[in-house]
Parts: sequence; C-alpha cells; structure tokens
Amino acid sequence: MILLTLVPRSNCSTMKTLLRSAILTSFGRIQPLPGSLHGHRRLLSAPISAKSGVLSSGGQQLPEYFNYASDVLDKWSQMEKDGKRPPNPALWWINGRGGEVRWSFEELGALSRKAANVLSDHCGLQKGDRVVVILPRIPEWWLVTVACLRTGVVAIPGTTQLTAKDIQYRLQASKAKCLITTDALAPAVDSIAAECPFLKTRLMVSEGKRDGWSNFSSLCKEASADHTCVKTKLLDPMMAFFTSGTTGSPKMAEHSQGSLGFRPVWNERYWLDLTPSDTMWCTADTGWVVAAIGSLFDPWALGSGVFVHPLPQVESTTILNTLSRFPVTAILGAPTLFRMLVQNDLTSYRFMSLKYCVSGGEPLNPEVLEQWKSKTGLDIFEVYGQTETGMTCSTLRGMKIKPGSMGKACAPYDVQIVDEDANVLPPEKEGTIAIKVKPERPLGLFSCYVDNPEKTAATERGSFYITGDRGKKDKDGYVWFVGRDDDIINASGYRIGPFEVESALLEHPAVTEAAAVSSPDPLRGEVVKAFVVLSLKYTSQDKEKLTHELQEHVKKVTAPYKYPRKVEFVQELPKTITGKIRRNELRKKEWGDV
Repeated sequence: MILLTLVPRSNCSTMKTLLRSAILTSFGRIQPLPGSLHGHRRLLSAPISAKSGVLSSGGQQLPEYFNYASDVLDKWSQMEKDGKRPPNPALWWINGRGGEVRWSFEELGALSRKAANVLSDHCGLQKGDRVVVILPRIPEWWLVTVACLRTGVVAIPGTTQLTAKDIQYRLQASKAKCLITTDALAPAVDSIAAECPFLKTRLMVSEGKRDGWSNFSSLCKEASADHTCVKTKLLDPMMAFFTSGTTGSPKMAEHSQGSLGFRPVWNERYWLDLTPSDTMWCTADTGWVVAAIGSLFDPWALGSGVFVHPLPQVESTTILNTLSRFPVTAILGAPTLFRMLVQNDLTSYRFMSLKYCVSGGEPLNPEVLEQWKSKTGLDIFEVYGQTETGMTCSTLRGMKIKPGSMGKACAPYDVQIVDEDANVLPPEKEGTIAIKVKPERPLGLFSCYVDNPEKTAATERGSFYITGDRGKKDKDGYVWFVGRDDDIINASGYRIGPFEVESALLEHPAVTEAAAVSSPDPLRGEVVKAFVVLSLKYTSQDKEKLTHELQEHVKKVTAPYKYPRKVEFVQELPKTITGKIRRNELRKKEWGDV
C-alpha cells in the first residue's frame, strides 16, 4: 500500500491562497475581493463582457491573456520546487491489476512539455488547430490534454465507444488535422480516413506499430522537455465537446480558456469543495465535459490530486474495493453509479478516506440518497450541468440538502425558471431552466456551436440561454429538475415529469431501476408507461399482481393522476455511455418511431 503524505487542512487554505494570489496578481490589475460562502473566502463571482478587447467582470478587469497550463499547473509545480507544497501526486492512476502511475505537478509539467513538442514538431500543429483525442482512462489522456493547452491546440475528446461512422462524423465536422487513439480503435479510423481530407497525422498510444500511424509513446521519449507555452487569450478556444446527440445530430460545443480554465480559479468553491490534501476520483468517461471539469480543471485549480481507475466495466465490487484500499477523499459519479452501489451489502466495506460524494449527469432519486446515507453515513451532493454550461447548479457542503433538488445556481450563473416568452416565473411554478446571458454573457458558458450559428442563436430566448430542461425553483432558491422538454408526458391535459414517477417507483423494494415515458392511448392521447427492472427477490412474482401493487404505490406516494397506466418489466434499461437513461429510445419504441 502506497500512502499519500496528507497536508493538515489548516495549511491547505494557506497554500490555496498562495497559489491564487500568484495566479491573480500575475495579471496585475486583478485583485481578490472579499466575500463569503459558508465561511469560506472567495473572489467576486460576476459575468464577463468583451468591449473593445477589454474584459470586465462586475466593474473588475479580467486578464486579456490566460493559459491554464502556465498560469495554474506551472504555479503548482513551482510551489513544489520551492518546498511550499508537498509532492503529493497530481495524477494517481491504477489499472486494477497492480500497475500504477503517480505524477507530481513537476513531473506532469516535464512530460506534458515533451508531448507538446510532439504535437508541434512531429505533427506540425499550430495554435488553433484541432485534434480529436479518443483515449480511455489512461494517463496519456491527461498528458495529451495538457500538451494541447501548452500549444494552443484545441482538443476534442471522444469516448472509446465511438463507431467508425461516429469518428468520421466528428473528423469531418471538426476538420481536425490530427487524431490520437489506441490500437483498439486504429482499424476503425483507417476504414474512414480516406473520407477525411483534413486529417494529416495519426498518433497511436500503444507498444506496437501500425502502418500510417506514429507511436505517441516513442515520440514522447525522444522529445525535448524544453517547451515554451504559447500565449493564449482568455476567450481563445481551448476544447470542444460533441453533445450526446439525444435530440438530434451531435453538435460541437466550443469552450474557451476562460470558460473551462479560468472559471474555477475566479470562482472558488463554485461547486467543488477540495483542498491540496484531497484526492478526487471522477468516474466519468473521458469523452465528456464532466471528465475535463471533474478530473482535470477544477481539482487541479485547487491543487487536489486526481485519482484514476480505467473502469473497463463499471462494476460495484471494483469501485467498492478501490474506495476501501486507496485514500480517495472525494468521488464524483452518475446517479446510476450510486444506485448500483446501494444494492450491495456495504457492511463488509470500510472506505479508507472517503468523505465527499458528488452526483451529476441526471437527477438523483431521493431514495438512493437516503440509502447511501444510512449505509455509509455520507451525504451525496448533487450537481447539474450541460456540455454547453459546465456546472450550472450544485448543493455545496454546508448547504441544507433537499432530497430531489439539485441545489442552487453555481457562480457566476444567474439561473431562473422562465416561460415561453422568457419571463421569469415565480417560485414553485414549472418552466424552462435558463441562464441569464444579457447584458453580459457569464464566464463558463460555451462560446458557440462550431460552424453552426443558427443552432447557437437558437439557444437564446430574450435575455436567457435556454437549457431545454424543465424545472422549478422554490422560495429558498433551490432548483428542482422535472425533465427534458421532450420527456414531459401530457396525459388528459396533465403535464407529468418522468423523474417524479421514477422516484416513486424506486421507493418500492421490488424496483431496482425505472424509466417513465409517454405511450399512446386512444382515449387520453397519451399515458404514463413505466419500464421496470426488478430486484432479484421479485423476479419470480406474479407480474399482473405486481403491476397493480406498483400502480397503487405510485398513487399513494405522488399525485394519483401520475401513476403508470402501463407497466413493462425489462432486464435492463437503454442508457447513454454516461449512464443516463435513454428515455427517447423507449418513447420511440412506444410510438412506433424506431
């Protein structure tokens, strides 16, 4: 067992202050401003605007230039060299079979400079060029991403579950000049490469060789560790993410140095409460924005270590054993992860250091939150966001947890519930979840959908960015998710959100998972149909009797009109790669639109 040298928490705030001071004062005009959030000092959280090339935030000037690699990561590296920060791993990777990689910030800096030289010299990439990065949870994903930051190359992550057709679409849409992946996906890339004229270089992370490919690891070993970080502006493009495509073809949402890199520096603790003594494990796939936020930009902005397990299969025993063996203090996972974990007998596991659990990606059912709390003694703090917005709402440590709510707006966002005319609705009134973007567009929001001005413009209604999610806000400012606009079920004039029906079903001991969608009905137009995955103890029970029992249960737990008039028992529910239930697939099946 290799243990971290943990820093006393009293020293952690001092180190964060030193780093933040070093970062912010290096820009000259920016000064920390007083304020409080549950007893913690923070910087002013306010929107930014660009006028005549000058960036401002609530009357305070922001830097015109910023680069996360040189202005954040290299600052931590220098503090290590100066003995002001213990050499706790910046990245701690295990493969589950005894293999292990641990890099300090100083080591990460040296290795990423080598990788930057590979991109610049071997690949001929320049600032603003795009590279598609399709790598699993291996150290090279973090290495390549930081190398892109150093060179100003725009990284476009992709999940390893992409097909050849998916890869072709992304290469053609992005006009990427380079692609980096493993030998597992190399044949798929080769099969469509001829259709992608912009693709000039293919790098393979592998021990082997392949015609038409350069070996990334070999090139890094031979490359110089001497590299000068490019100068980038706060609003320069930094990364782009393809949306999940649940409501149409995936769109390429572009983020800037400011929206991903500077936001966690400027808005301390806007959703994540970590210190340099913490070790963060984000279980998200590297193809999604939550991986960049939860396992790179935000924890490293706070000097925290990032823990990684490849998780070739997301499976309970692996995660529970890892939490028991390694000093992971914080974990971020989808609700599916926690739903899966609470099905286990947790009395045989004792988590080594875990004290902070965060859930995001879709709403967390209150029943799961309560079970996790009763079995582990730990709370789960919900966050909500999108590819385009990053973290939008969160329940911070120190806030009252309201089961079923995703917390309050994250700085610097002003989150409101609006109607179809972009009018702000009063508390408890259901509408569209929206972020105010006028007169100033808040730092954190994506820049645009690349080469798609019509889709970009369509995200705004009046003074607001429209998320496409339905919700409501209570009198205390907590936001409650109802469902995607296209998930809402309209039965006999009653609008029913699937989440409330699913949560009610999950309270019954027979139900392991559930999804509620609309289903055609000759009398009512449409009704609620529930797809239910049963727990093992109930799989052999009479299904007709169990259907009636579940229907009566939902009537008692929630409003009677919301009960599922149709119930279908299934072995599993269709899900996205990130673990979200694909209700649209179930809905299409019901309506014959397959």
